[in-house]
This record gives sequence, structure tokens and C-alpha cells, in this order.
Amino acid sequence: MNIDIDVVYEDNHIIVVNKPFNTPSQEDETRDMDMLSIVKAYVKVKYNKPGDVFIGLIHRIDRPAGGLMVFARTSKAASRLSEQLRQKRFNKIYLAVVEGECIDSKTPQRIESYIKKDTSKNKVTVFSSEHDDAKFSSLEYMCVSRMNKHSLLKITLETGRPHQIRSQMASVGMPLYGDQKYGNGVPGQQLALWSHMLFFEHPVSKETLTFESFPNLEAEPWRFFSINPLTEPS
Repeated sequence: MNIDIDVVYEDNHIIVVNKPFNTPSQEDETRDMDMLSIVKAYVKVKYNKPGDVFIGLIHRIDRPAGGLMVFARTSKAASRLSEQLRQKRFNKIYLAVVEGECIDSKTPQRIESYIKKDTSKNKVTVFSSEHDDAKFSSLEYMCVSRMNKHSLLKITLETGRPHQIRSQMASVGMPLYGDQKYGNGVPGQQLALWSHMLFFEHPVSKETLTFESFPNLEAEPWRFFSINPLTEPS
């Protein structure tokens, strides 16, 4: 059985993979193949495991986006990684191409707002102040490079709300390239959002783990930008 999966790291407790663009993190109403099912099938076949395979879903990435995800291979690992998320000790950095020219500054720019999801429309609304049951949401972004009225951003996600990066960037006038839900994307354009780095503590060894991944830098719109600032020592 040939299972198409990009494994970045695995051991007896966790598995880190790159989610392709347009693949659901877990099963949705489309019933398209999803990452949770793919990882389960991979582990079942590789290790010849009988019966159902346990794989814990720790976090999600929007279906149109891609990049790094970590899954737990045991319930103990799942519980400990989920606790890190709750305590904000599990850090996620994304790359995004947005419309508009960002401020070329070494100082991170911050967005704080409140997000409310309409599950019937699978879309969120962003409010600048507290509103009903909207949840506080925050992120920081830095300008990496600019080209043709678009910008490559490095985004540190501080809260994990649905569609947070897409909706918050659109709310400040910088919608993501290819975003048909919150921006000016058109059919055929790929949403330019990639899970670039993960930082967390191994659930058993307690070692601090860091993983880094890049999208296909020869594809649009990534190929128009320099990634040198991302690879230079900080």
C-alpha cells in the first residue's frame, strides 16, 4: 500500500508531517481524504499494527493552508501536548503572502481583536472590541520582504482561533493572497498560508523540539519573494 505522506520526524510518541495544501486536517463533510486518516493508515501499514490505530489530533490547519502538523501516537502524548497548547507553551509560526506592502521593521506588529465563528457559514467575523461570545485573539507579524504590492510575512500565532490569521490580516487591510473567503482570491489561486515552524516540549523526554518547513518556493506567489531574512542567523 503506497501512502502519500511527507514525514518530517517520528518516534514512538509523536509524528510530525507536512500537510499538503487543500487537505483537511480531519474528516469533514466532503469525506475527502484527511490528514488524521492518512497518518493512521501510514502507522498501521509501516508498523503492521492490527485493529484500529490510535493517533491523537493535537491542532488543526485550515484546509486550504499547508505545512507542519504534529500528531500523537499515544494517549499520554496527546494529553501532554494538548496541555502545552492550553498553557501556551506550544508555539506556531506561519508564513503568509498578503496583499499590500508591510512596514519593513524589526519590530513585530501586533493584532488584537475578537473573533466569532458562524458555524453554518464556516466563516468568522472580527470585532475590534469585546462582542457577545466573540473570543479574544492575538498574533504578531513581521515583514520578511515586499514585491509588487504584496508582502511576505512571518506570523507568530498566539491564540488558535478558527481562520484567525486569514480573518485578522484581512481586518487590517492585508488579506492573504488567494483567499476567496476573506480576501480577493479567485478560483485557481492557492491560499498562501504555510505552517512554517513548530516549537514544543517532547511529551516524554521533555526535550525542546523545533521543526521548520517551507512551501514550494518555486510556486506562485512564493517565488516572487526573498526568503534570505528567514535563513539568516537571528
